[in-house]
Amino acid sequence: MTSLVKIPSMPRTEYDKLLHENHLSRIAFTKNDRAYIAPFLYVFDGKRLYFLPTRYGKKMDFFKTNPHVSVEVEDVAHDMSYYRFVTLSGRLEEIVNPDEKQSVRRMFADLIGNRDLSENALKALGISSHEPVSEILNSNNSMVWALTNVESITALKDTD
Repeated sequence: MTSLVKIPSMPRTEYDKLLHENHLSRIAFTKNDRAYIAPFLYVFDGKRLYFLPTRYGKKMDFFKTNPHVSVEVEDVAHDMSYYRFVTLSGRLEEIVNPDEKQSVRRMFADLIGNRDLSENALKALGISSHEPVSEILNSNNSMVWALTNVESITALKDTD
């Protein structure tokens, strides 16, 4: 009989690095015993994850009903020879402070520009791919969310 192999945990320095290195997450919402998972671009400032959700779609209904979510970020090789992931459970909060909103929008513009993402990334933020990246700073097509009140973090990897 083989023994159960448990996936090792990552310390905070490793999962913070994972969060800094990536930009795509999945958010799991719940409402009335139903789950909904959607992909989101994100930025991480070392303390919080931020998102720019468009102002339409199923996610908005789920968010308004229940802002408690789980956010997952992963780094997985196509053949599973390497994998690591972090899941954070907390609450999405709309950022209303104009200075903080502008700062987050600037981080998103930098993300797209510095990582040389396709102009299609703008569509995920409700902006035409024909617009300049700087349109993120002026767009009213998206809200600004932060993951707050993180209650639990699960961070696992393939090896020590």
